[in-house]
Amino acid sequence: MTDLRTSLTLSVIAGAALAVSGCQDRAASDAAAVGNDPAMETWGASPINGRPAHLFTLTNRNGMTAKITDYGATVVALTAPDRSGKYADVVLGYNTLQDYVTPGKSHYFGTIAGRYANRIANGKFTLEGQEYSLHINNGPNSLHGGKQGFDKVLWTAEPVQAPPGGQAIKMTYISRDGEEGYPGTLKLSVTYVLGPDNALHIAFHGTTDKTTVLNPTNHSYFNLKGEGEGDILGHVLTINASTMTPVNAHMIPTGEITPVADTPFDFTKPRTIGERVNADDAQLKLGAGYDHNFVLDRKDGELMLAARVEEPTTGRVMEVLTTEPGIQLYIGNFLPKADAADNPMTGKSGKKYIYRGGFCLETQHYPDSPNQPKFPSTVLKPGEVFTSQTVYRFSTK
Repeated sequence: MTDLRTSLTLSVIAGAALAVSGCQDRAASDAAAVGNDPAMETWGASPINGRPAHLFTLTNRNGMTAKITDYGATVVALTAPDRSGKYADVVLGYNTLQDYVTPGKSHYFGTIAGRYANRIANGKFTLEGQEYSLHINNGPNSLHGGKQGFDKVLWTAEPVQAPPGGQAIKMTYISRDGEEGYPGTLKLSVTYVLGPDNALHIAFHGTTDKTTVLNPTNHSYFNLKGEGEGDILGHVLTINASTMTPVNAHMIPTGEITPVADTPFDFTKPRTIGERVNADDAQLKLGAGYDHNFVLDRKDGELMLAARVEEPTTGRVMEVLTTEPGIQLYIGNFLPKADAADNPMTGKSGKKYIYRGGFCLETQHYPDSPNQPKFPSTVLKPGEVFTSQTVYRFSTK
């Protein structure tokens, strides 16, 4: 796995700027060409007391774009070129805010999941001797923050400085003490930077006034053929993880960390996503396919190359870099079947989103960590600062 591991500085944004900014004249030219601030448009009335939501368009000097809304701090669209230079939108999402707020349609497309992404068993955890109860919304568990997680709130948006040739937007949300059952008033920001390196950089920063747990992630679904262009089973995936956290019947980690060798979960060498997804494997049956946390092979908390995905027909390549210890592979097992007459999910291009029509690589701490003392801690205390960085970087082959 030495070919898949990389050593990068923790400062992604600064690194991108140093690598590509060049001389001051070039920087000034980039700023003039791209513009300082992302374009903004009103995107409709949100469910939050009718307050308006907004859609921001980030552009880099290469022509790549990212559309992000302050409702859920959601990545609505993200374009990337294929080997011939043709751009396509490679994330699942909708053209209207109404589609995101309609029950049963969102599937967390592109949202920030939190306060705690993934599952917490039985919606309960104990912290400093006190038990906390969360909203149950996934079988017996609490999933992605509960009934009204960070995907269903309005964030406060502001443009921030980006590397020359790119644009950035910062979203901030204050989650009050007791919201969805979580302790502490949490101030969390997520900064999206569309860099001149054809990468979407995502940086979290959080503080609390009371001990709490925190595990946010971006929940984008990718299809490197283009959104709505069929399933993703032919994508070739490599994950820098020699172990994983197996789950029980309720999709909660058992507490074990087990090797992926000689199982359908071994992506330490490139394999297509669909090659072994229907294997006779107990873990695949529990998840109805891949919906599992992989333990990244890391030596420290610095940014590392966690995964690489190639799409053979277009030549698009996406690399995922992160400071997180884990990554959740989910392949849209609960999206509608292709022939479902009642499929309500029409995407941005007017095509139906279908079963396994997108994959997620959610960088994270492990599921149910507040109840798993052997897992890396997700506890955040007053006076501490939570930071996390993830990069989705695009190229061609």
